[in-house]
Amino acid sequence: MPSYVIGDVQGCFTQLQSLLTKIQFDPNQDQLWFCGDLVARGPDSLATLRFIRSLGDKAQVVLGNHDLHFLACVFGFAQVDAKDQLNELLQAPDLPELALWLQHQPLMHFDPKRQVLLVHAGLAPDWSLDVALQAAAEVSEVLKDSPEKLFAVMYGNTPALWSEARTLEERWRFTINSCTRMRFCLANGALELKEKRHPDKVSNLTPWYQFWQQKAHPQIFFGHWAALMGYSPVAGIHALDTGAVWGNYLTAYCIETAQRYSVSD
Repeated sequence: MPSYVIGDVQGCFTQLQSLLTKIQFDPNQDQLWFCGDLVARGPDSLATLRFIRSLGDKAQVVLGNHDLHFLACVFGFAQVDAKDQLNELLQAPDLPELALWLQHQPLMHFDPKRQVLLVHAGLAPDWSLDVALQAAAEVSEVLKDSPEKLFAVMYGNTPALWSEARTLEERWRFTINSCTRMRFCLANGALELKEKRHPDKVSNLTPWYQFWQQKAHPQIFFGHWAALMGYSPVAGIHALDTGAVWGNYLTAYCIETAQRYSVSD
């Protein structure tokens, strides 16, 4: 039963179907792991959500920043950006069911047997694996049970270090920023949440995964960072966002064979 990890779909439903054809996806046997950002920016977020939800337990999803922003819009805590192309989804008759399903997806998924971890953006440098999993689980529970409490404090760039998260709300925000927004960090491990370019073009910041090079870690799969075009130099840490929504590629990685597959349309 192969498991394929798929990078940011972002509403690119046609590319997703092309990719599944290429890997000869069998819904009776195979499993798909999605790195988050299922919706926004692409042309068909509605079809994307409907399809992935229909896969049931054959799909493992973690949430990305665009998914959380979409839910915040549904709950009235944020405004829809026109470039996110979410109007069709927000006006769909099954919006409540789709939003509820998305609300129940985790920030992080860890398979201890295979030692594989799935997250949208990354793991903060000052986390251990256990702390990361506990922090992500805490946010996921709040999202399911008290989403208004979470969305009321979700936006913001502080605190930048886990050690500076002194309140419950600060812990939630730091966890969301690490799991769904982070790319670079400062030398002390503090999150830097503005820079999006390739590391080769940035001299004063360090990619988050470089900090984890010095730690024992499972295989980590992440999306979010299209500028990397699917390349991470750290062994066992796999980048999978190859910029499908920007006209590049949608990529899948087979966990069992370590083979990559990509489609452009």
